[in-house]
Formats: sequence, structure tokens, C-alpha cells
Amino acid sequence: MTITPDHTNLHRTAKYFMDTGRAASHSEAVGLLEKFGLTIRVGQEIAHSQNHQIALLTLVNVARRTFLGGIAVTGIPDGCKNLSPLAPETSLAEAVVALGAKHDAPGGSAWPVAVIGGTDAEDSPKTAWRVTWEGWRGGVIPLARGKRLDEMHAISLAPVLAAAVCAAEVFAFHAGDHPMAGKREVGLSLWRPDADWLASANEPVLSWLPSRLWIIGLGNLGQAFAWVLATLPWQDRSKAEFILQDFDRLAVSNDSTSLLSFLPDVGRRKARVVASWLDRLGFETFVEERRFGAWTRRAGEEPAVALCGVDNEDARAALEDAGFDLVIEAGLGGGPQAFRSISLHSFPASRAARDLWSKRGDGNAGNFENMPAYQALKEDGMDECGLAQLASRTVGVPFVGLIASCMTIAELLRRLNGGCAVEFIAGSVSSFEFEHGCLDAPVYSHGHVPAARYQE
Repeated sequence: MTITPDHTNLHRTAKYFMDTGRAASHSEAVGLLEKFGLTIRVGQEIAHSQNHQIALLTLVNVARRTFLGGIAVTGIPDGCKNLSPLAPETSLAEAVVALGAKHDAPGGSAWPVAVIGGTDAEDSPKTAWRVTWEGWRGGVIPLARGKRLDEMHAISLAPVLAAAVCAAEVFAFHAGDHPMAGKREVGLSLWRPDADWLASANEPVLSWLPSRLWIIGLGNLGQAFAWVLATLPWQDRSKAEFILQDFDRLAVSNDSTSLLSFLPDVGRRKARVVASWLDRLGFETFVEERRFGAWTRRAGEEPAVALCGVDNEDARAALEDAGFDLVIEAGLGGGPQAFRSISLHSFPASRAARDLWSKRGDGNAGNFENMPAYQALKEDGMDECGLAQLASRTVGVPFVGLIASCMTIAELLRRLNGGCAVEFIAGSVSSFEFEHGCLDAPVYSHGHVPAARYQE
């Protein structure tokens, strides 16, 4: 049975093909995604390296939401235990399947390959990447070049970042919208966003982690914040306190963009879904199910640091009015030309949040109703209100939100571990070139705990 798309069930990546006119209907756009697939091959490191498992589980979780043709994982040893906090299953193979991949099943003959760890790749197709990381850096290198970073000494954000970069490149390859996808070495340094990600920048081992955070918005970005925070080397997760604020419920469309959204949870409050996931890991969570806005006020004993991942400009304009000592805000582009764009701001800064967002209007707005996919819906009987509501929804992909979330959490980690404070970062996942501006910030004094000593 064909389901008529609306703003609650629209696949947000399929909308890219609708808005560009490449698909004449929502079903045709989904059909394009059903041709996208990925084979992931893992090496022997997967049995004992938490970071290699973090890379694998992250890539599976991100990729299965976009590459609807399927994800195939090969190389997991029999009896391999799950060492990562990212999935509750005791077996790594079971965790991979639970997140949406096939284990030890052949992938499509035309699918590209991602390699995690050292593994025989002689029979890999022409388009294959090595997912690699070191220190605070992560990315992908075409497998044929034979290059690889250390992967033994890194913070946990590095393999998460590398997996997200891989998903971005695989999508660009399948979509055919970047001529260098599959042919370039691409990645990012979270310690120095302006530096060459393949070169060491004397990144430190983590000594301190943030202990008290208020997370505003639990969609694409907010759920990615939770995923990234869960990978950090906590000594005792019960010492970390998170207030989770979102008023909305999960819809079918969230499954296409948000890492903790799964179809069985549709209809549940987003804040409660994320709280349940973090509670399982032992974190202390509090749920706030009201909209964030000019009326929001932080009480003195509540977390003084906020992470914001909402796309509402009125809410973003009010970020400095709630009484936080520090706010890190991340935003994503939304139109078919801008959905790979990322911006990050920290406050207080040289410009106030209200100056940045008051009366700016919706920068992602666009009129796509004349595209064939929308005209087809109109001919099928969709009214003007439904058509406008559908057309106004942004294009969304989970890997861009995850990259932005790595950059956001890294901002806290840099401030806590002797690095620079950044006022803004802006750029695109198309080029992985990011402009940024540093600022003089006081010593981080908003709640912190020591990191566990052992880090891969």
C-alpha cells in the first residue's frame, strides 16, 4: 500500500531528491535511496578495541537511516563481545543487527565498501574507504592509497567523527552530487578545525569531562549530542547530570534523521526516549517537556551550561536570557543546496544571540511546490495547506547532525583540557573547510569530573 507523505512520515533525505526535481514523487525519491547500500568490513581489532566498535556501531546507526538498500557487516569474530556503551546487546554481532545491519551477509555487488581496522581488502571494489582516526582527528581515506592513521591513541569522538564522515562520503557517491566522493582524503580535526586532519596537532589525552549539561532540543542534533556524550570515558556516569528539554513527540520522519529514534517509539515524547537511553547507561537525567523560549529561566542549582540543537530562531534568540553561564549552539542548513552546512556559536561572545537571530527570517525557506513531486501530490488530491506544510520541511540527514554534534561536544572538551575557546565555526560537509573565530574565555568552572585514565 502506498502511503501519502506528510510532514510526520516524510523521509527527510528523500526530500532532497524531491526538492531538486530529480524524483517525480516521494515514492520515486525513496526508491533512489533503496538503491543506496554499504558493505562494512572490520579487522581483528574489533574484538578488543572499544573505539573500533564505536566506529562500527556509529556507522551502522547513521547509514541504515539513509542507505535504504541495506548495510552488510562482515568480519566480526564468533563470540565477539560488545565493548561499547552504545548498544545494550552483549554480542557485537547482535548489536549490529539490532541497529539495522545484516551480519555476515553479502552486500550488493555495486555497493561501496568501508573498512574499519586492518583487514584484507584485495577484493574491494574501486570505491572503498578506510575509516581512520587518531588523537582528536577522524575521517576517511580511499582504500587504494594504503594510508591509515594510528587509531590506537584517540579520544572517543574521533571514531564517531570518522564514521559520520564516511557516511557523508558514501551518500555523496551514491547521490552523484560531488565529483570527488570516493577519490579524496577527507576529515576534520576537533582540536584545531583549521588544521590538516592528517597531521598531529599535539592533542592532549582527556583529563576532564563536563558533568552538568542542559540539552535543548532532542531531534537530529540533540539525540546526536546524547550519542556522542555516551562514548566519553566516564569514571562514574552517575556523576553526570543532564536536563533534557523538548516538548515534541517522535514521528515516523524522525527515524530518517535522529540516532535514538526507532519506529517502535513513534508517539513517545522525545525527551523521555532520550532519558530512557541515557538512564540505561547510568547517567542522571531530568526531563523538561516545555518549549524553550524567552520565558525559560534556569534555577541556581541547575546546570549552567546549555547545548542547543533547535531550528527555531525565536528560541535561539532567547538563549542568553535563561541565565546560563555558557551556551554552545549548533545549527544545520536545510534546503537542497544547504543541508550539508553547519554553524556553531558559543555565548557569551562578541555578538549577542538576540542580535544574530532576531528578525532574520527563515534562511532555509524555499518554494519547491512547482517541482514534479509536489505537483504529483497536488494532482492526487493534497490540499494547499498540506502541500505547503510538506514543502516547508527541511532536507535532513543524520551524518551532518552527528558531525555538528562532535564539534559541539569538542568545544566543551577543548575548554576543559587546555585548548582554545571558539566563538563560531561555519562551513560545509561538502568541502570540510570550516572558518572559525577564537575568543578569550574564563576557565571552565561549570561542573566537571575526571576522565577515566584508559583511553584508546
